[in-house]
Amino acid sequence: MTYSLFRSVLGILGISMYLWSCSEGTLEERPPNIVFIIADDLGWKDVGYNGQTFYETPNIDQLASEGMIFDRFYPSAANCAPSRACIVTGMYAPRHHVYLPNGIARGNVDKMRFKVPTRGEDSTYNTFRVNNNHVDPDFISLAELLKPKGYITARLGKWHIGDDNQGFDSLSSSGVFGDISNIGGEEGRYYNDTAVAQRLTDAAITFLDKHQDQPFFVYLSHWEVHTPMSATKDRIQYYQEKLKDFEGEAFVPTYAAEVEQVDLSVGRVMSKLNALGIDKNTLVIFTSDNGGLARLTNNAPLRAGKGTFYEGGIRVPFCARWPEVVKAGSRTDYTAMGIDLMPTFAQLSGASLPSAQPVDGSSFLGVLKGETPERDRDLFLHFPLYLEGSGAKEQVLPVYGIENYFWRAVPSTTLIRGNWKLIYYYEYETYELFNLKADLGETRNVASENPELVEDMLQAIDRWTENTEAPVPNILNEKLAGRKL
Repeated sequence: MTYSLFRSVLGILGISMYLWSCSEGTLEERPPNIVFIIADDLGWKDVGYNGQTFYETPNIDQLASEGMIFDRFYPSAANCAPSRACIVTGMYAPRHHVYLPNGIARGNVDKMRFKVPTRGEDSTYNTFRVNNNHVDPDFISLAELLKPKGYITARLGKWHIGDDNQGFDSLSSSGVFGDISNIGGEEGRYYNDTAVAQRLTDAAITFLDKHQDQPFFVYLSHWEVHTPMSATKDRIQYYQEKLKDFEGEAFVPTYAAEVEQVDLSVGRVMSKLNALGIDKNTLVIFTSDNGGLARLTNNAPLRAGKGTFYEGGIRVPFCARWPEVVKAGSRTDYTAMGIDLMPTFAQLSGASLPSAQPVDGSSFLGVLKGETPERDRDLFLHFPLYLEGSGAKEQVLPVYGIENYFWRAVPSTTLIRGNWKLIYYYEYETYELFNLKADLGETRNVASENPELVEDMLQAIDRWTENTEAPVPNILNEKLAGRKL
């Protein structure tokens, strides 16, 4: 029976309004489908629409051209686990306590100024709470947000934030449904599986086929391009040959082949949505969980890379396609964050935001619709631990008291306000201020030229850390070079 005939029958029966059980409205009025595709460690400059010419991303570029590009999107952290926790819960890191994969500082404890949770040290170093890739199951997730509005949900690929399924109806880390149990199952790792992107996409397409007639949310989280990397020999060879035309460039052919796998996945998902005739009422988002790893890809003009709180570590590609709402070929410099996804999905679906947890983000649905957004919203990133760098490209911050560059990140809070960005380092009790519009590469600290702005932003950081109960290390580490500095 066709839908129009079904409605006629209902009219004959004298029913004036039919509440469709899944979408709380007629088929034409049902909330939009949502497909959220996230890559792992893909840099802002790694896509063609941002000027990349060695890596090949035609499908991502087409998605971007048919929708809106966000030039300034921050997933809310500089590493995978905390950024995913922020995206899924709508909360800043101090709310869910995920700051680094494995939950502890990484690096030589003798180089740390403060005591923080650190591997191999006694309990005196556990000076505040951290979670090891674990989001409290009591927090409402994106899937749990959408479920009351009739959404069927699937989580495919990398999860990395705990052994609870957080309300998803179907899940698989490998692309084979049932490879982990819904609750209490251990997530496998598939970084160097050359076929995992294809399997995950197969699973997504199967899910779309099965649930095309009801609202759905697909969280497709690729393992690429995180290390350890692998790709088929023919694609590696293809990029090795291509590299000959890029003399002097330090591109990695295997990395390029992994970027290609993500792009092919985007293309296949889009083709399926089109074939099913449901693409017009489907919001498709593509992004990454943090910036590119500096030793593997060139993030220029952005400074540094993954793990740092310079733009190369926290600014990522982000584009959204929704033909019924988003104007094709549009672009915005609105500053959005991973924490904004929950309020955005709530607004577009008609779902209610959680009442038992704070939601730190703001909806950018108006931006997608082409409306002029409010400006200069304060956005924060907080990191209370240490993260060492591997080699000169990653070692961007010095050890306290000496000119020895060792760290990617030290305890700090970052505030982004419009074009201004302030990083306050608890480690050094100092700060850097950058004008991102005039100096995208963050080459010039202009703090001394803007003392009133710095003071205002520092006060905002103080208020925010107090409000979120963000941990600020303050117990000196007696092991720092024997405390002789």
